Amino acid sequence: MRTQKQTAAGPRVGLILLAAFIGVPLIEIALFIQVGGWIGLAPTLALVVLTAAVGAWMLRRQGISVLMRAQRQLSDGSLPVVEVFEALCLVVAGALLLTPGFFTDAIGALLLVPALRRTLYQQLRQRIEPHVFQGPDDRFGGAADGPPSGPTIEAEFEEVEEPGDRPTMPPPRGDWRRRE
Repeated sequence: MRTQKQTAAGPRVGLILLAAFIGVPLIEIALFIQVGGWIGLAPTLALVVLTAAVGAWMLRRQGISVLMRAQRQLSDGSLPVVEVFEALCLVVAGALLLTPGFFTDAIGALLLVPALRRTLYQQLRQRIEPHVFQGPDDRFGGAADGPPSGPTIEAEFEEVEEPGDRPTMPPPRGDWRRRE
């Protein structure tokens, strides 16, 4: 049953990527034609350059802020999971903002909104968490308040002496010198 889900998701992702690679450029071309018809060629090109410059500036500001929060989390001894997700969103936003086009600029600008990034993180976490965490001790098949009730592994062991406890090796027998 699990393999059916995995194989069914493969073609779905492929179709989504195919639609994105064909659809996004078509949307961008249509928007360039529309905006160019409304405001003219030179203002349209200036607007594309301006959105890339403003996006890069905002990206730098927010990126530094996220980096500082991640460093603070690490120094406090906790993993900066939210900050890593936000940094990933900012990388995608930067790529979209530097790509010429109004549609990609709009999506990139949306990813610069911290509240939207937090909402995306919560939704992604709710979808992934049930598959990752089954319970505090479910990986052993037991309850959290007692010892694991999974399979018992019986084994034998042998004590190994520390290097200082070992007697020195006897000198080699025979003639070990190099013969020429």
